[in-house]
Amino acid sequence: MNTASALILFEDDDLLVINKPGGMNTHAPAPHAGEGIYDWLRHREPRWATLAIIHRLDKETSGVMVFGKTSLANKSLTEQFAQHLVRKRYVLRTDRPVPGEALVAESALVRLGEKYISRPLHAGCDRAETRFRVLSREAGTTLVEAEPVTGRTHQIRVHAAEHSFPILGDALYGGSEWRRVCLHAASLTLRHPASGESMTFNAPPLFDVDPRLALRTAVIDPQQTDACRLIHGASDGWPGWHVDRLGDFLLSQSEHPLTASQQAHLATLPAARGIYHKLLNRQVRRTSVDEASAQLVSGEAAPERFTIRENGLRFELSFSEGYSVGLFLDQRDNRRRFLANHVSAGFPVLERGAAGAEVLNAFAYTCGFSVCAAKAGARTTSLDLSKKYLEWGRRNFALNDLDPAAHDFIFGDVFDWFRRLAKKQRAYDVIVLDPPTFSQSKEHGAFRAEKDYGKLVTAALPLLKPGGVLLASTNAAGLEPESFLEVIRSSASDARRRITQQHYVPQPPDFPISRAEPAYLKTVWLRVS
Repeated sequence: MNTASALILFEDDDLLVINKPGGMNTHAPAPHAGEGIYDWLRHREPRWATLAIIHRLDKETSGVMVFGKTSLANKSLTEQFAQHLVRKRYVLRTDRPVPGEALVAESALVRLGEKYISRPLHAGCDRAETRFRVLSREAGTTLVEAEPVTGRTHQIRVHAAEHSFPILGDALYGGSEWRRVCLHAASLTLRHPASGESMTFNAPPLFDVDPRLALRTAVIDPQQTDACRLIHGASDGWPGWHVDRLGDFLLSQSEHPLTASQQAHLATLPAARGIYHKLLNRQVRRTSVDEASAQLVSGEAAPERFTIRENGLRFELSFSEGYSVGLFLDQRDNRRRFLANHVSAGFPVLERGAAGAEVLNAFAYTCGFSVCAAKAGARTTSLDLSKKYLEWGRRNFALNDLDPAAHDFIFGDVFDWFRRLAKKQRAYDVIVLDPPTFSQSKEHGAFRAEKDYGKLVTAALPLLKPGGVLLASTNAAGLEPESFLEVIRSSASDARRRITQQHYVPQPPDFPISRAEPAYLKTVWLRVS
């Protein structure tokens, strides 16, 4: 499967070299927080499952990073970094006067809370040395090359601030406000672990590019996918506002009409044939389809039905169907796992491949998971309470040259059909449980994810083959990750089933998690014996 060309600088059997986007950690900061670039890579492709972290970049720092893919590479690179044989060249931008054309900063760095401070060298301390050289001076700003001789945490940031030219955007160390920290790892020179050849990898700084778009460009291949989230609320500096790219159109969503500043910002986003805005109403069930549907605010109107690309597949969307347009973009990476047959390092979706496998997609909606499983070679059963959405799902199958007649589409209540299928002794290799937070059926009554998810897992487990995989997901805000996982573990234990593998998946990188915009989507893949 392809990965955005803006991310990968070089790859062979031993090395993977990337241009890390700013705004993404090197590794996950916490078990249920967003993935770091290392985690995202390892869990994306089987060939990257053995990647090893050799060095790190701060979350807001962009630029060249190298990962080892073999034990030979890991040993060689670790030794090269430890012996200071790797040459690292950074570029920073500052809006403060830089004294002279070059200087060398040397001190001891001491941690103080969340930051580091510079102290005079003394016996027994860890020395930090950074060499600075002015590259260019422009109106109000200066570009400076920084070469860290040692590799201490935050050392360039601390030394720049200590010499009165803090990095633009680096508020932690006194820098002026800016939309990103203007620090970029521009170059890395090392010896190839196998050949011994000297290799230099370069990536120019792009400080004037919107960092939100730069992150999306790095992790999403536009040739494969033209639907993603461009603005995710407070995490992207716009509390309460979300904007999605959907093929040739933009969809803006908030609880209020667009403000003048929002309209101006929409004009800076990638060109779109038309821009729509949807007013979000917390009382979804009391809102008519027309009231819930997005309204055109500028440009060309979208057709009644139009298609987008996701992971090389095509899906039909519509702005006139109410609450959702037909595809939940935050599940893009989970759908892709069916195509790659790779949940995470050492965890394939189907150990023997998809050919001949049976996948049950409950609460199937427009059958996005089913399309991906079928494209991989599995036979799918899509179960939903809406005939309209199942017909939509059949059209998605046809869009991807899949014969809907070769797969099952079942209309009805999930709990009712789980019982029926169990009586027929049907068994599945994978079961997908991605229910709405609330649903209502005549057969079962009300389903609320926050209190009924355990019942759903209990009902599903009799249909899961020994060694099968359960994909459990919810966006119920009141269900914390730990509680969600405990509900599933408890249900499995009560059913005398044992979980042998588990991988928790946070939101994809275009739905960034922050203190201001906490995670809402919780997903776990489980192999159950």
